[in-house]
Amino acid sequence: MNKNIWLLIGSNIFGFTAANVTVFLSGIIGSQISPIKTLSTLPPSIYVIGIAISTIFAAKIMSVIGRRWGFVSASIASSISCLIAAYAIMVGNFFIFCIACFILGTGMAFIHQYRFAAAESVEKDKAPKAISTLLLAGIVSAFIGISLANYTKNFISDHLYVGSYLMLAVLTLAPTFFLIFYKDNKEISFDGDKKNITRSYLEFVKEPKFLQALTSATLAYVVMAFLMTATPISMHIIHNLSLEKTGLVIQFHVLSMFLPSLFTGNLIKKYGYSKMMYLGVFFYILTILISLFEPTFFNYLFGLIFLGIGWNFLFVSGTSLLVTTYKPEEKFKAQGFNDLVVFSATALSSLSAGILISLTSWKTLNLLCIPFLILIVVSIINADRSN
Repeated sequence: MNKNIWLLIGSNIFGFTAANVTVFLSGIIGSQISPIKTLSTLPPSIYVIGIAISTIFAAKIMSVIGRRWGFVSASIASSISCLIAAYAIMVGNFFIFCIACFILGTGMAFIHQYRFAAAESVEKDKAPKAISTLLLAGIVSAFIGISLANYTKNFISDHLYVGSYLMLAVLTLAPTFFLIFYKDNKEISFDGDKKNITRSYLEFVKEPKFLQALTSATLAYVVMAFLMTATPISMHIIHNLSLEKTGLVIQFHVLSMFLPSLFTGNLIKKYGYSKMMYLGVFFYILTILISLFEPTFFNYLFGLIFLGIGWNFLFVSGTSLLVTTYKPEEKFKAQGFNDLVVFSATALSSLSAGILISLTSWKTLNLLCIPFLILIVVSIINADRSN
């Protein structure tokens, strides 16, 4: 633990509230102001699209101006986007709300790079622990973000949820005050040193371990986002469970996403990347099995808890493995490409979740995740055989 790690943890606590509140509220807000109900989850999907489109851009910017100023700029942009979202809700403009969610996603593309900044702030063998420690901040972030969003939703009495986004504007600006003290490591050009030719994207994918890391992180996010995006709609809109119960499920889901980080890094060091990925797949299977029962509050709660644990094991393992698969001069290119794939696929899954939950059922959505779990297992077997 060094100064950079602590500063990144503080930044992540406040910066990641944008992700939690977006998942919690944007679909519900979308269902209220969207002219077409099947597009109710378009705002959270647009948010993820913003992340996906901006990943390469974020990596490029930080390779030029450094991580510190890249992170600070993203914090300011995120805060402004929350003010735009508050205005959009006030006037009931679905289009402007989607734009605000897109800008918020652009800022989040930078925030997702915190994990790589943490890995670069320690020795390579300590990267899993650094990443896990950083992700623990998500626990505090989840409870701060969702609790304050609920508490302030009636702040503007005639405009429900405007107060939630005004509060989020303050929270997303807070990382700026931590990040001005962040110290950049020596940055390497995005295109690499002229003496060190970086590999092409195709060459990255042909490397079995890189492909294993990419597949694990990508499909972990795809399955998690697919089910989590649909949860508020399924619980609150379709099955008429209260907003408080819906928020509680999301909070415990996010808690389960990050609490295992207390020991995930140590488990990876002891058992290896592949075994932890298999364990992550096992928890995803438990989520699917629970969905076969009645859609009660407790079944949603335990299903989403297992979903969070599975995501943690798969995503932390995939990210930790990724940083071992490229040369120093390839880091921005490899990281940008990884996040482009991860969040492009996640955007598609998030968008399809809103459409499919309105056309099918919660049980069907869970069953549709099975092929993705098979692909994760195949990538692990392929990489292990290549050793």
